[in-house]
Amino acid sequence: MSLPDSGFDYVAAVYDPLARLVYGRALQQAQLAALTALPTGAPYILIIGGGTGWVLGEALRQRPAAKVLYLEASPQMLRRSQEFLRQHWPTKLAQVEFRLGTEDALRPREQFDAVVTFFLLDLFEPARLRQLIARLQAARRPEAPWLLADFARPATWWHRSLLAAMYAFFGLTTGISARRRPPIELELQRLGLAARPVGSYFGGMVEASVWQ
Repeated sequence: MSLPDSGFDYVAAVYDPLARLVYGRALQQAQLAALTALPTGAPYILIIGGGTGWVLGEALRQRPAAKVLYLEASPQMLRRSQEFLRQHWPTKLAQVEFRLGTEDALRPREQFDAVVTFFLLDLFEPARLRQLIARLQAARRPEAPWLLADFARPATWWHRSLLAAMYAFFGLTTGISARRRPPIELELQRLGLAARPVGSYFGGMVEASVWQ
């Protein structure tokens, strides 16, 4: 039986090339902008839904002493992330725990100095999104930054068209629950968090922000 949210197994091999084909470097630029807000020193970082591992390498490059919980629901994505770390950052293997599962795999007393959700929160319909965000909030230490890189609320006809095509594709291939972009900002604001924008890319369609 497949794990919940594990549908990205079916696109793991083509996910990064497809993202570059459509968006160029915009998705990576947004993630890099958000990662600059990681706490200094040796923070304990939660990266959830990190994909094939590129973001893990960048987090460790910016914060070499960090410890990371890399939580991923797709077994294929998790394996690719592990292989990425072995190939590119072998000296950092002891600093990263790879864990298969959704937010339900977080342990009751785990607390993090930063939460990283890159191109994850847009995948869920509103009720599921609220559940996910509430669980991640419970795992944040007080004042810990929540790093967000995602698609912005569509502002133009081509934003809406491209998002519609994206949701149709991933709905068919991965079974994501969202059929349109959910109210990400509203749900974070419900928790009393406020955003600090740190970047806008691809004609304003992609945004990076830090929530605290």
